[in-house]
Amino acid sequence: MTPSLTRRAFLIRSTVVGCSLAASPLLTPVTFAAAPGDNRLVVIILRGAMDGIDVVQPYGDPALAGLRRTLVAGEAGGAADLDGFYALHPGLKSLLPLWQAGELAFAHAVSTPYRNTRSHFDGQDLLEAGTMGLTPASRTDGWLNRLLQHQAGTLSDTAYAIGHDALPVLAGPAAVANWAPDAGLQLSPQARRLAETVMHDDPLFRMALAEALQLSDLQVPVADDDEGQAEMGGMVPPTPKPAGGHVALADFAAERLRGEARIAAFSLSGWDTHAAQKATLPRALVPLAETILALKAGLGPVWGQTAVLAMTEFGRTARENGTAGTDHGTGGAMLMAGGAVRGGRVLAEWPGLGASDLYEGRDLRPTRDVRAHAAWAMRGLFGLDRALLESAIFPGLDMGADPQLML
Repeated sequence: MTPSLTRRAFLIRSTVVGCSLAASPLLTPVTFAAAPGDNRLVVIILRGAMDGIDVVQPYGDPALAGLRRTLVAGEAGGAADLDGFYALHPGLKSLLPLWQAGELAFAHAVSTPYRNTRSHFDGQDLLEAGTMGLTPASRTDGWLNRLLQHQAGTLSDTAYAIGHDALPVLAGPAAVANWAPDAGLQLSPQARRLAETVMHDDPLFRMALAEALQLSDLQVPVADDDEGQAEMGGMVPPTPKPAGGHVALADFAAERLRGEARIAAFSLSGWDTHAAQKATLPRALVPLAETILALKAGLGPVWGQTAVLAMTEFGRTARENGTAGTDHGTGGAMLMAGGAVRGGRVLAEWPGLGASDLYEGRDLRPTRDVRAHAAWAMRGLFGLDRALLESAIFPGLDMGADPQLML
């Protein structure tokens, strides 16, 4: 008879497994491409739907306080004021020097064209496809690969392939190279999706899985008592690594971008904050901040020619739920960093958080397509024609007015 698996046993085992999962090339792939010119672009996909309202807090909106009971915004909640209306979550406080130097910006109330269903997987697929909707044809390549297809002189970087698939945003006919940290455990994308789907509706299991996927970023012992050792079947937790997997990705990306590579993409997980968001969101924000600072340090003088775009599949509900978290929403936020970015700004056509302002009465209403900001960044970095961006790279996109993202 197969012994039953208690919740505590699962949490401990998933934490042990996480040391390998968090470094798995199937979970944290990084993909590179060499392209003409001197500017660099780094795209970070934030998987799990980041709560933009909590990350870049519109504490100047009088309706916010009534929507969130435990998620206190603004300086009263430890956030740093940015401009009198928005405040930065304390999990990103290490990025404040970038903001002050004009190397950090945000776009708020943005989204892809994805609406209503709020599935992580479809949302991520549409974000990386860069299209208006999902069809079999739209899944054949991603918008970064289409950029490469229209760049004269594009070459593949030297291959560092450990793992299997490239990110969908860089998948397609244009040649790219792949690299990821070594991993002792191989988990297919299908297996990961299955685990996330099965555990999605159980807050404790979902949080444990997210933490396991990112565990190499943490330096906490898993079990240090006899009970924990017994439930683990006598297995001893591995020694935590001194540096997280996200730092290894950033360090390697910086090394390649100092050379021939001009474009890098990778993903960071852990943004699905249905419960206990005050405790769980920093576990994703701190590694994101460390990733950006590691890129800056590793790129050195090349940082001045670099733009980093951190994007998520959709935002989260404006109203806090009954488990002190937020559910899947629509409008969210995008982070932009780098010496090539015109920073020190929150770009937004703020829609408001009043009852009549919310999308479907529950979500931050999107006022701009997140693809438009990515397109303007690519135009500023690589000089691409607007018509090409709106028709071939982001089919169906109206880029709207130029937000002057790049210096």
